[in-house]
Amino acid sequence: MTEAKRVPAIEGWYTMDQAQPHLLGSRCTSCGTYFFPKQKQFCRNPACEGTAFDDVPLSRTGRIWSYTNASYQPPEPYVSPDPFVPFAIAAVELEKERMIVLGQVVSGTGVEKLRVGMPMELVLETLHKEGETDKVIWKWKPLAGARS
Repeated sequence: MTEAKRVPAIEGWYTMDQAQPHLLGSRCTSCGTYFFPKQKQFCRNPACEGTAFDDVPLSRTGRIWSYTNASYQPPEPYVSPDPFVPFAIAAVELEKERMIVLGQVVSGTGVEKLRVGMPMELVLETLHKEGETDKVIWKWKPLAGARS
C-alpha cells in the first residue's frame, strides 16, 4: 500500500514539517510588528510607515483567546467532507508574537473540551483528499500534559 502524497491546502502559509510545523509570517523591520499571513507592501501598524519585512516562522504554541464551533458547512472554496461534520475553531494567541491566529481544532476535539487560556500547539492534519493526494492544513491541538 502506497502512502498518499501530502501537499499544503494553502501554499506558502505554513511549513510541511510533520514533527515541528510552523506558520509562515512576516515581521516589519521598522517596528517589529508580526503579520500572518505574510505582509509584503506596507506595515499595517498605524504608528509605522515601514515597507520592508523579514519572512519569519511563527510560534508553534500559544493559548486559546476564544473559541467557537462551526455547525454549518462553510461556503466554497472550503472543501468539506460529505456529509458535513461540525468542527471547533480556536483563536490562539501565539506565545512569542502575542498575535491571534484563527484555525480549526484537530478532529475529535469539540468545544466541550476547550477553555480560554488552554495551551495549544500547531499541528498538521488532512483537510480533504483529491484522488491520491492529501491536502494538508494547520490546526490547533491541546498541548499534551499542560494546564491553563
